[in-house]
Amino acid sequence: MVYLKPPCILFLGLASGVLGGNVQKSGLALPTDAQANREQVRNTFIRSYEAYKKHAFGHDEYTPLSQSFSDSRNGWGASIVDAMDTMAIMGLDQYLEEAINFTSQIEFSKSKTSDSVSVFESTIRYIGGLLSTYELTDKRYPALVDKASQLGDKLSFAWVGNNDIPFGHIDFSSNTPQKENSNIAEAGTLTMEWWALSKYTGNQKYIQFAEKAARRVASNPAPLPGLPAQSINPNTGSPVGGYVSWGGGSDSYLEYLIKYPRLTNTDDQFWTNLWLAAVDSSINHLLMTSTVGDHVYLGDIDSQGRRVHVGSHLACFHGGNWIMGGKLLNNDTIVNHGLDLVEGCWNTYASTGTGIGPESFAWTSSDGGYTGGPTPTPSDQAFYQQNGFYITTSSYILRPEVMESNFYAWRATGNTKYLDRAAQVLDHFQEYLTANDAYSGLGNVQDNSIHTPRIDRMESFWFAETLKYLYLTFDDPEHISLDEYVFNTEAHPFKAPSWSDQCNGMPTGCESATPAQIDKSVSQNSRVAGRRHQVLRLGKDY
Repeated sequence: MVYLKPPCILFLGLASGVLGGNVQKSGLALPTDAQANREQVRNTFIRSYEAYKKHAFGHDEYTPLSQSFSDSRNGWGASIVDAMDTMAIMGLDQYLEEAINFTSQIEFSKSKTSDSVSVFESTIRYIGGLLSTYELTDKRYPALVDKASQLGDKLSFAWVGNNDIPFGHIDFSSNTPQKENSNIAEAGTLTMEWWALSKYTGNQKYIQFAEKAARRVASNPAPLPGLPAQSINPNTGSPVGGYVSWGGGSDSYLEYLIKYPRLTNTDDQFWTNLWLAAVDSSINHLLMTSTVGDHVYLGDIDSQGRRVHVGSHLACFHGGNWIMGGKLLNNDTIVNHGLDLVEGCWNTYASTGTGIGPESFAWTSSDGGYTGGPTPTPSDQAFYQQNGFYITTSSYILRPEVMESNFYAWRATGNTKYLDRAAQVLDHFQEYLTANDAYSGLGNVQDNSIHTPRIDRMESFWFAETLKYLYLTFDDPEHISLDEYVFNTEAHPFKAPSWSDQCNGMPTGCESATPAQIDKSVSQNSRVAGRRHQVLRLGKDY
């Protein structure tokens, strides 16, 4: 694999400043049936959480088929912490108070299981959930910050010596990491949460750790501009192999390249330039159109430079991310590509027997249908000829990403077809996911019979993401507006500071400060000096 050094990037329409556009369409109006759908989502949350409380409270997940529990996230009560800000958004105060009281007593310095602790998962679920809830409850519960800090202090042991890249997992009993290769999602998806942790504790070490990891990923030679290799060696900080993807292992690193600068409102173009480079490379190399139906999908590139015609539910966040970034940068070309990706992922829902999308899928485009896996069977080929994709992993584990991007598409365009789609999915969830007193995943999204195999776990992201995005789709668009909040990759919203908030370090405030002084103040406050890429502005679009 030939690696390309980070270039001086030629861009595509970067607005003056960094992020100046509104994400949401102005004047959005909900149809009359939205309230009923919103209440159905709320009732789905209540049903799910009541079952969790009855059978699994304090544990990480409820297992609805066996009506028991599992502890895949170190036994700290992931479903509670992940659900808290959704409770706040839905106005479920009776659950929220209990959840905050429980969470305030968690001992995050010790794992309740023998498992190692994932830096990435603990950051996006626990630190993200704690600090988002702290914000949404008007900062009335400082214990939530204390608990996030307690966890952040332990996770900091993932950085060994002078390493820029953290190891992915830590043994909390000895504070020693598992010295294995990591990936760019694990290393580069810490900036939002650890920035908020530094903000609320006043301790800059958290954002220093997070930023140096993301910057190291960004500074490495890459197979394609803006698209680093998926795997990385924490000891050396160097890439391993050359696989490129917007799917698991890479996804949220790319996601945060546009979300982090929006959250911080920095005038440093470093992060937005990287995101634009990633999108540019993706349009040129990863964007594909199926030979049947002209559906637009985003594939991968393997270490030999071959295009891999595979997609996943997990990667279907990309449409929403491109819509958000394109709107912020006033770039209609990126927005339209994002909307095309939303359509492609929606097709994987609309074409199955249950109306719910599969875990992974594949297709054929004009350059073939290489997947790196088995040759499609005659049944796969027949399905492709009818639907423009075929299923490679048929399960559904309550994932949010298709409805996440659908939410962004609705808020950005005001097209009510996205509300109709969300309503359809909500109905399909009621029809096919109910299991005893809650909801469970499906073994095969094609099987709409009563005998369809089920997956005995209700993931914590069902509370944090799937139901939150559905609820907000039907909620007042000014509630948790995309022009005011930025969601982390676990759908925990953070309030983006206004321009005036960036002047906290200026002796006389913003009124007498120049943009350069403000930017210098922000850089000093973060204690991380970011280099700037030179940008050639080419106009609004490509």
